[in-house]
Amino acid sequence: MTNEDFKAWRKAMGLSQAAAAVALDMSASAIEQYDSGRRRDSGKPVEIPKAVALACAALYHRLEPWPGTKG
Repeated sequence: MTNEDFKAWRKAMGLSQAAAAVALDMSASAIEQYDSGRRRDSGKPVEIPKAVALACAALYHRLEPWPGTKG
C-alpha cells in the first residue's frame, strides 16, 4: 500500500486523519506520516506495514474482529 493508496482509502471511508487514527488504533502522527509518505523527523520514506493495509481492507469491507479478540 502506497501513501496515495492510504489517502484514497481514508477519503473513501470519509475519515479525517484523527478518525483514521482511532479506527486503526494508531497515533495521529503515524497516520500523518502514512498520508505524506515521509517521516516527519528525517524526511525518509515511510513504508505502510502489510498489517495496516490488511486492517484498512477489513474496515473498508466492514469486517468484524476475529471472535475472541479485543477490538
